Amino acid sequence: MKDPFGRTIDYLRVSVTDRCNEKCLYCMPEGYKGWAQREDHLTSDEIVNTVAVATEIGFRKIRVTGGEPLIRKDIVEILERIWALPGVQTLGISTNATRLSLLAPALKQAGVRSVNVSLDALSPELYRHITGGDLRVVLDGLEAARRQNFEIIKLNCVLMRGINESEYLPLIRYAAGRQMPLRFIELMPLSRTDVLNEFNFLSVQELMRRLSQSGELTPLVDYRPGNGPARYYEFFSPELPKPARLGFIGALTTPHFCETCNKLRLTADGKLRPCLGRIGEIDLLASLRAGGDPADALHAAIANKPEDHEFLQNYQPNRPMTAIGG
Repeated sequence: MKDPFGRTIDYLRVSVTDRCNEKCLYCMPEGYKGWAQREDHLTSDEIVNTVAVATEIGFRKIRVTGGEPLIRKDIVEILERIWALPGVQTLGISTNATRLSLLAPALKQAGVRSVNVSLDALSPELYRHITGGDLRVVLDGLEAARRQNFEIIKLNCVLMRGINESEYLPLIRYAAGRQMPLRFIELMPLSRTDVLNEFNFLSVQELMRRLSQSGELTPLVDYRPGNGPARYYEFFSPELPKPARLGFIGALTTPHFCETCNKLRLTADGKLRPCLGRIGEIDLLASLRAGGDPADALHAAIANKPEDHEFLQNYQPNRPMTAIGG
């Protein structure tokens, strides 16, 4: 499946809920209650049937997201059914890990191969400030996931100048000691326009320059522990127990960032979103409930996939990140 710019589209990120049990500064605006209209959200059958059709037309890589996907009561059943579909080559989940200590064994049994965990700080106080959550519960979840021997466990940290800059080296030490890839992600205007400003934005290039002052970054050209856009480096430093594998996602500052994009997003309320950084969506849910073929909506979304995002063109988000899907 090729989009209008020749990119192969084989990666579907499926949001199963826009509800979350944390309230990250960059993701969920205060007072957001989008999940109140439960009838507007996809059922488990609708999710699995849509993914089944997606695999029939060429999607091979599936990642289940939220909101926080592990708070959905039927999440294990959904994952089991997706993994059983012919054509699914990889199945991952993105989570804040608050329920991972409870569900890690069931996720592994259901077919999950990779786990991405948001971790923006190792200071309990700062973690609570950023997310409203309890760091101890998250770290317990990560240890539970390690015991299950998932093929890959990745950590994601959003760069926020003046907020979590003191946490980057502790996070690198934590990831290196557990041989977990750690990805640093530039802050993007995905919830409100004022989420991103000149005072809190920190580019991946600036972080890399800082790290190079205390260690050595070596490109890992062929290292691909997932399906996303991160560019990976090995980081050597006398302060680390082992070399760290670091990924950098610079949507706002990396040239040609979108040229290898291979994904579509399916939101919890049934919209197909060709691009995270543009507001255009295709209403799969309305078509589905009117008896339409999901393949038509999927093909339309691929045909409407733009060449690049609009983050640098005064992008105005139409709904928050928790409603789009991670």
